[in-house]
Amino acid sequence: MPLTIRSATVADVPLILDLIRGLAEYERLPHEVVATEALLRETLFGPAPGAEVLLAELDGESAGFALFFHNFSTFLGRRGLYLEDLFVRPAARGRGVGRALLARLAAIARQRGCGRFEWSVLDWNEPAIGFYRSLGAVPMDDWTVYRVAGPALDRLAAEDAPASGASSGGPTGRAG
Repeated sequence: MPLTIRSATVADVPLILDLIRGLAEYERLPHEVVATEALLRETLFGPAPGAEVLLAELDGESAGFALFFHNFSTFLGRRGLYLEDLFVRPAARGRGVGRALLARLAAIARQRGCGRFEWSVLDWNEPAIGFYRSLGAVPMDDWTVYRVAGPALDRLAAEDAPASGASSGGPTGRAG
């Protein structure tokens, strides 16, 4: 059977979670996976989906996935496509699965009028870095990713207490 790429459906949630766990094992972060089937069902297929998933199948078997969402470039004035996760099962590596997933994502970005397609990669993941460079991807060496999570996110969010009962409309405290 040939390689196929398809959009995930709600029936694929158990498979998606299995692939997420496989990715976490590869990235040496299995302890960080707190996602559940119920949470994925709601966040990927509920009333306000936060991301989309492509599934790759090779010879009729699950081979990998790509989870992506839209971001926005103020400089381009257009949305972009951000690849959050790409994972190919070890048995399917070297068979064109990752390239096919990325090609499909690039096609989706073009179809949707996106100005760019980007992702992050762990510094130690030399096989992935070499693969991405072979596709023409370039690292954004002048940029560093920052993250606020857990208690730090809670503390920062707590600072958004409206002054004198007024509603906060954003960073300036004004709406509009």
